[in-house]
Amino acid sequence: MRILETALPEVVVHASAPAEALDRVVLWHPGSPHTGAVLEPVREAAAAVGRDVVSVARPGYGGAARQRGRSVADGATGAVRVLELLGLRDVVVAGYSGGGPHALATAAAAPERTAALLLLASVAPHGDAGWFDGMVDPSSLRAAKAGAAAREAHPERFDPDTFVARDWAALDGAWRALGADAQAGGETGPLGLVDDDLAFVQPWGVRTPTAVRARIAHGSDDRVVPPRHARLLAAMLPGAEVVEHGGDGHVSVLEHLAEHLAALERPPLGLQPA
Repeated sequence: MRILETALPEVVVHASAPAEALDRVVLWHPGSPHTGAVLEPVREAAAAVGRDVVSVARPGYGGAARQRGRSVADGATGAVRVLELLGLRDVVVAGYSGGGPHALATAAAAPERTAALLLLASVAPHGDAGWFDGMVDPSSLRAAKAGAAAREAHPERFDPDTFVARDWAALDGAWRALGADAQAGGETGPLGLVDDDLAFVQPWGVRTPTAVRARIAHGSDDRVVPPRHARLLAAMLPGAEVVEHGGDGHVSVLEHLAEHLAALERPPLGLQPA
């Protein structure tokens, strides 16, 4: 259901429960593209650990107005405002793929409200010489590196070889909703995706959330965002727990969402109760 339409009309927010009933939540930052709707497998994984889901569409998606030239930090501003307006604390901030950088930005901007940060198949900050290595089709991101005009002129296309067999199986099964949502998000136009790509290859404007517990999950066979990105993220998040799932690709890594949420409900190693 969509919430906060009156209190925060410029931000598209969906939740698995009414706003007044929300307490312990997973704040979900979707991949690129998306509508911002709560996906059923995300709701199920969160419910298994006693949490609801709040999902916030980035500018340019799901009916939210475009914010031309936005940085990663700018793209997370709406999510931070939602946390503040709802008065939420003890939040697991989770981001998938293109939502990963925005989850990191949210945790950095609201560490006092963040219990943990979960990044799944997340993009890392650009700058490393091998940032594009292992991507089946990095052409749109290379166009973004050339500037806004080049990225807006770049044709939107998808190479089926980008996904491994496990990805296609996940999209035919429990994560069918992800494919449907991405298709619906893309049907509203490419501008959200364009602005995401531009934000990824520019300075993010994000402070590293060093005081927030972090967990990074990636598929070893990810051809969209190669596992090198997980290692780059781990280098900027000291103490982060890193899990590489052998044989998984960009979508099938999501099949481990429930186990990662469950792991974050337990005390970290070294802080186990006596």
